[in-house]
Formats: sequence, C-alpha cells, structure tokens
Amino acid sequence: MVLTQHIILIGPMGAGKSTIGRLLSEQLAMAFVDLDRLIEERAGASIPWIFDIEGEEGFRERETQSLEFILNSPAQVIATGGGCILRPENRQYLLMSDLVVYLETSIEQQLERTSKDKNRPLLQNENPGGVLRAMAELRNPLYHQSARLTVDTNGKPPKLVTHEILHFLDEIQNEKLPS
Repeated sequence: MVLTQHIILIGPMGAGKSTIGRLLSEQLAMAFVDLDRLIEERAGASIPWIFDIEGEEGFRERETQSLEFILNSPAQVIATGGGCILRPENRQYLLMSDLVVYLETSIEQQLERTSKDKNRPLLQNENPGGVLRAMAELRNPLYHQSARLTVDTNGKPPKLVTHEILHFLDEIQNEKLPS
C-alpha cells in the first residue's frame, strides 16, 4: 500500500499514539514523527521546561507551528500530543486530512500507562485521575469530531490496534480504486 497522505494519530496521553505510530510506520515503510519530540527538537528544550518557562499557551503555540511544519512535509505517520486538538487551527489542519485516527482509551488505562512518566507536566499533581477526567470531558468530543476512524485501545496489544488501522487503510484504498 502506497499512501500519499499523512496518517495522524490523535487521542489522550497514554492511548498508545507513539507506540502504534512507530508500528504503523514500519508496516507502511513511512517515516514516523512524534509531534512532542519534534517540538522539543525545534525548541532545544524538554516539554516540562517549555511549560515551566512559557506556560501551556506557549507550548500550544509551538505545537501549532510544529504541526503546520510537519503537514507541509512528505507523507508520514504523525503522533500528536493529547492536547493538540484544543486549538481550532489545529483541528482545521486535521480536517484537511483523510487519515486522522482517534486512539480511544479509558481513564484507568491512561493512569496505568502514565503513572511513572515524569515528562507529563499536566499530571504532576495530587489527583492525576481527576485531571484526566476533566481533560476527557473537554477533549473527547473534539477527538471524535476530528477523526475519520476511532479505535479503542483498552487492553489491546499495540500490534492488534495497528492491524485494525491497516485494515481500515486497505478499505479506504480500495474505495478509491476505479472498478
């Protein structure tokens, strides 16, 4: 399968966007970019440092600039940060792509997957579960609006989720072929 568009993975932190993105890029022989890592490379600083110095708004501005940059590059598999969909301009960028995949997961699964990760500034507080619930309430409708495909990742091995996405990509490729 040869794709000419980006595959963009969206969803909350801990949904598996980076892991599944890497697996998809291997299967499709496409480059992979983790938007958070790109932001760090372009800033020359870690995400926690950016949050400390520039606040969330400064980070979100960098995120928009990096998303725009990467979408103007050849087709790649892109793992976005969980809050990427918060800005209207980012959602517009996502709506211009056919291949936005929402990796949906539960709060419990997020807590399990992120509990030891100190590189998540929004969870460094007394009640990470409460923070995740508040984020989900705001963000989940935006993920659904922005995605063409939603895949539940709860309790699923990354290879199974990757297989589901590849199956979807095969289906839409076949829709585009003349009969």
